[in-house]
Amino acid sequence: MEPSAEASGPESWGRFPRVGQEAVPLAWADDPLPTGAPVLAYGMGRSYGDSCLNADGPVLLTRALRRFIAFDPQTGVLRAEAGTSLGEVTELVLGRGWLPPVLPGTQFVTLGGAVANDIHGKNHHRAGSFGRHVRALGLRRSDGSISTLHPGDPLFAATVAGLGLTGLITWVELQLERAPSGWVDAEGIRFRSLEEMAALDDVAKETHAHTVAWIDGLARGKSLGRGVYFRGNLAEGPAATPRRPNPTAIALDAPEFLLSPWVLRTFNALYDHLPRGRSRTSVWKFFHPLDAIGGWNKLYGRRGFFQHQSVLPDMEGVRALLALTSTRGQGAFLSVLKRFGPLTSPGMLSFPRPGWTLAMDIPNRGEETLAYLEEMDAVVRTYGGAMYPAKDARMSGETFRLGYPRLDEFATFIDPAFRSRFWQRVMG
Repeated sequence: MEPSAEASGPESWGRFPRVGQEAVPLAWADDPLPTGAPVLAYGMGRSYGDSCLNADGPVLLTRALRRFIAFDPQTGVLRAEAGTSLGEVTELVLGRGWLPPVLPGTQFVTLGGAVANDIHGKNHHRAGSFGRHVRALGLRRSDGSISTLHPGDPLFAATVAGLGLTGLITWVELQLERAPSGWVDAEGIRFRSLEEMAALDDVAKETHAHTVAWIDGLARGKSLGRGVYFRGNLAEGPAATPRRPNPTAIALDAPEFLLSPWVLRTFNALYDHLPRGRSRTSVWKFFHPLDAIGGWNKLYGRRGFFQHQSVLPDMEGVRALLALTSTRGQGAFLSVLKRFGPLTSPGMLSFPRPGWTLAMDIPNRGEETLAYLEEMDAVVRTYGGAMYPAKDARMSGETFRLGYPRLDEFATFIDPAFRSRFWQRVMG
């Protein structure tokens, strides 16, 4: 069974917007679907905005569709129902020398959600996005058709990163990555500027499979862009397989005063105390550090928070975003910077592309925060970047269109019975 960190109901991880949502649980992939209103699959609710919410109808709860169908321990090919989480896959295969080929910052993502958002991880510069490792998938359409899709099929390219709008993903066949152990040889290095970080990354992308940087989002002047750079490689075995940890649950919403600018500055100043130097850590801790705190989104209170994640072609755009952040007093508990590699993503609406992706978690303070985020979007547009739909709750249709040139092609593959609040918001 999953630890208690999974979403307790149909809301997004950012908890904005807060909307009433009818939920229809599915026990089997061929259960009858509701009629009379559009539907949308809902896994574990780790999309931060409204791409996992339905504006005009029910969501289909897919977590009961979590059965393993087949696994070949010799080749590392696994087939499982789409409601199976990445954590469940890791727990099954890690002791047999395998690991999911792409792991995001949380294990609480279903296989269907990983496909629908074409997720990425710390190893994008070597492995590309999740969809590159999908060998096949099952798709159920509202017209009654059930298809097995493979790379090269146009409907496959629409379903990968298709935000759940092409139908119900029922199962996923995945090529796993060999893992000599369940441990990572990791290193944390402090840097004082974006230039230092880029220089570290130029070296590490050749020597390390997994790289990412934590940025002090409130630093200014000469300290702009300072932070800690993390890099790691899977450690050689043999070694005992680390057990899957249970998160420490947060039961109550944090009070508003914890989100004050003073607390934000204190939090960001803690970068001096982030782990540095070399260490050997479990795959669970290295890939999913925030999962140690179940329901950490409650730290932002009932008003929730926004994540602004963009990809920009070069570091100048990143610098412009951080400079804006440092002067607006909004701040961010968490800012993460990662270089995307050149490997082509397979989905028509895939977010990863060559450049730098910057993600910032920003407390929701109402209209002032929304105005600040609009300024951030303008910077992204100016520098030719794009926003990540899986993390968005408020970008404009113009911003979305500019970032996804294959949007009109994708729209021809949408199942007319599937709709999300995100799609209705940006496309009308």
